[in-house]
Amino acid sequence: MLDAIIILSFILAAAGIGFYSTDLLPDGTLDRVTNLEALRLTVAVFAAIIGGAVGLSFQTTYRRLESQVREMPLEVILTRAIGLVIGLLLANLMLAPLFLLPIPPDFSFIKPLVAVVGSIILAVTGMNLADTHGRGLLRLINPNTVETMVAEGTLKPANTKVLDTSCIIDGRIEALLETGFLEGPIIVPQFVLQELQQVADASKDQKRVRGRRGLEILNRIKEAYPERILINPIDYDDIATVDAKLVRFAQEINATLLTNDYNLSKVASVQKVPVLNVNDLVNAVRPTYLPGDNLDLKILKEGKEPSQGIGYLDDGTMVVVEEGSGYVGGELRVVVTSALQTSAGRMIFAKPQASALA
Repeated sequence: MLDAIIILSFILAAAGIGFYSTDLLPDGTLDRVTNLEALRLTVAVFAAIIGGAVGLSFQTTYRRLESQVREMPLEVILTRAIGLVIGLLLANLMLAPLFLLPIPPDFSFIKPLVAVVGSIILAVTGMNLADTHGRGLLRLINPNTVETMVAEGTLKPANTKVLDTSCIIDGRIEALLETGFLEGPIIVPQFVLQELQQVADASKDQKRVRGRRGLEILNRIKEAYPERILINPIDYDDIATVDAKLVRFAQEINATLLTNDYNLSKVASVQKVPVLNVNDLVNAVRPTYLPGDNLDLKILKEGKEPSQGIGYLDDGTMVVVEEGSGYVGGELRVVVTSALQTSAGRMIFAKPQASALA
């Protein structure tokens, strides 16, 4: 409705201007016109068409600007508004002496022209400076920002964690917080929440379920630990990917990145960002089995070799049992013969205890 009103307003305004613009024609011109009303209507129609085009362009620009403002973080809006006000104040102070200068009447248009152009230049400069140094400006306004807390020592960088989307969806972060092994405040950037929302709104059922599970987990840990889980509205318009934004944010506040994404861990490590990978923690706390140790294992299926049987420990570790194909579906005690650690995880090789003792 608002779009139609905007376009209609431009059409009516342009039509009215076109209709009465014929009165501005030089003297004597209208005397040659046989039908003045027809001329006015023709000019009004052409002006209305031009006004409609201008109105449509204005409405499109307005909607685009409105969408950008809605998606813009609050801190960016605040800093740009402050930069705009400061720029306009400087423009008034710097350009005030201009109006005291004696200027000939023929060049009187120079004063307002310079005032308008100077105000625009300084206003844009103020907003650009606010974008560059906005965080320092916000420290003066709101001392509770993450950057201020780090600077004051309230938020200690060594203990601060930045949470990744994959780590939220994974869910093990909730158990780590409950056990108390994970210390310090945990920051969830706004762009991580946006990515989590996109996953929850995905068209694929499996992806949508994962996203909604992640949102539920985040809500639970935020309710359980309101003092430790901090939502930061920061975003980086000049960076396209969420992974790159996470690394940049962790660098800026000197925090540790908490993730279970192998590739992100490597990229962050290359850029000297401390990383805590949940998968590495799980591998580190798994029980160590040495050759000769006994295990009670259920054989679930046959292995690649005809004589092999496959079973799994409670933590998901695969156990390959030589001469175990005949025990598929049953349980038996096996003896560990060797263990292999690969990039995909750990694998244990074993034999039935009776076969090992024979």
